[in-house]
Formats: sequence, structure tokens, C-alpha cells
Amino acid sequence: MDLVVGGTGWLGSEICRRLRAKGEAVRALVRKTSDPAKVEGLKSLGCEIVTGDLQDKASLDRACRGIDTVISTATAIASRQSHDSLDKTDRDGQINLIEASRANRVKRFVLVSFSGNLEGQSSLHRAKRTVEETLRQSGLAYTILRPSCFMEIWLSPMMGFDLRNRKAQIFGTGDAPVSYISISDVAEFAVLAAKSDRAVNQTIELGGPEAIAPNDVVKMFEQETGAQFEVTRVPKEALAQQFASATDEIQKTFAALTLGIAGGDKIDMKKTLAVFPVKLTSVRDFTRRMLAG
Repeated sequence: MDLVVGGTGWLGSEICRRLRAKGEAVRALVRKTSDPAKVEGLKSLGCEIVTGDLQDKASLDRACRGIDTVISTATAIASRQSHDSLDKTDRDGQINLIEASRANRVKRFVLVSFSGNLEGQSSLHRAKRTVEETLRQSGLAYTILRPSCFMEIWLSPMMGFDLRNRKAQIFGTGDAPVSYISISDVAEFAVLAAKSDRAVNQTIELGGPEAIAPNDVVKMFEQETGAQFEVTRVPKEALAQQFASATDEIQKTFAALTLGIAGGDKIDMKKTLAVFPVKLTSVRDFTRRMLAG
């Protein structure tokens, strides 16, 4: 049986769906405060539901009993609650999960982290890299997935890319290529990593089929819509100032990430695709899907 931690999230729920489609037995860890509709969605897929929290060691022990593979996508970056912090959830909570996995003799642990090119001085960066190293030293068979920017987030209105209203926000000059990747493709890699011996004890950088500069993304949007976009540019100096002045850990992390992305994140997928032949979603595919949806 596979345990998916972060099962009600966008990525976690897609991993659950794909595992169940392959006939795998899935247990999903959810919080007491999780959206009931999302929990029902997991149940409708045939997932076993277990209630717990990364900060509750006893609940993690219960969740890991009888589990062969743990897949963790959990993070407080987008769903932080009153008792959450990036240190408590993304660092200490994930370490608690690794310890519970060891205690219950879990055979494999798949951790979804983020691109190794996007380094910075933030709580998220420190937490993710600390957990990665803890997992490597744990004795568990592991796979660490390091995806680049999710298309569904970084090319969406929440980040200033508003396809329908013909607006775009560019961090930095917009000339540095980024290997945008679809959440659905990351989910597929997570499922493959959970089952393939070729993924054991590997740290795998993940990107889309091409690295494309944000300026070229805007041009592509304009081609697909037949309309000119209103572009707002945020210089690196402004991003650095946002980072320096941020007093909230999420604000500081966001500023650090945007600074990293302004410098580009190009990932060569040739070797990875030779081992895991996933049909990757291109930015143009994503654009057309958004327009059709």
C-alpha cells in the first residue's frame, strides 16, 4: 500500500488518482481541517483516509503502519494554518514522517522538493534542503524529485500571468529560460518513482520539454490569443528589496523564489526521459488547454 501525504493538495490528489488508476492501494493522510469536499474526492477514488498531522508523531506512526511506499508532497507554503510554519511543517514535520517511515519499515520514500537551481536564503529553502539530506542519511530507499516552476501556478493569475485578461507579470528581465513543468507530469514522475528500482536513491531534477524565457511565454500567449498582452515588469532590484524588507516567512520565501526564477531555471531532461519516458506537457499545450477550458 502507498501512503500519500498532502493528498488533498493539487499535486497529491493527482498522484492519488494516478495510483488508483493503476490499481494500487492508496492511503491518504489528511488533516482534521482538510476541505471535506476534497476528502470525499479521495474517498470516491477508493483511497483509504487516515487523519493526522505532520506535527503529530503518533498520527504519523498510525498512518505508516503496513505501508510499502510513502509519497510526500506536503508543504505549508500555500495552506498554512495557525499552528503551521515552514520550520514546523516543511522541516520538522517531514523529518517526523521520515522517522515514522523508518520505525514502520517502509520500503521506499518519495519526496517532492523543488529545483536545485532555485537556491536562496528563506525558510522554505532551508527546510527542503535539510529534509532532503535527512532522507539521504536515513537508510530508507528514497527518491527526491526536484521540479521546476509549476505551469499551473507560475503561469496563472495568482502570479500575474492572466491569460484571459491578457496580462502578464515578468520578474527580472524575462530573458532567462525556465523549464516550466505541469503538475500532472510531476505526479506521473512521482508514481513512476514509487515503483521503479531505477529511481532508488536518486535525486531527480524535473522540468518540462523545453526551457522558455518568460518574455517568450508572453509572445506565445499573444500568438495563441491573437491579442497583445499588458506586461508589468518587476526589476531584480525591486525583488531584492522585497526580500530584504519582508517580515513574514511566506513573503520572504516568495521573494527568494521570484529572485531565483528571475535568474532562470533550465533543466535538461534528456537523461531522465531516457529512463522514464513521460510525455511532457509543453507551455503551448498548457496555453491551449487553458484557452479551451
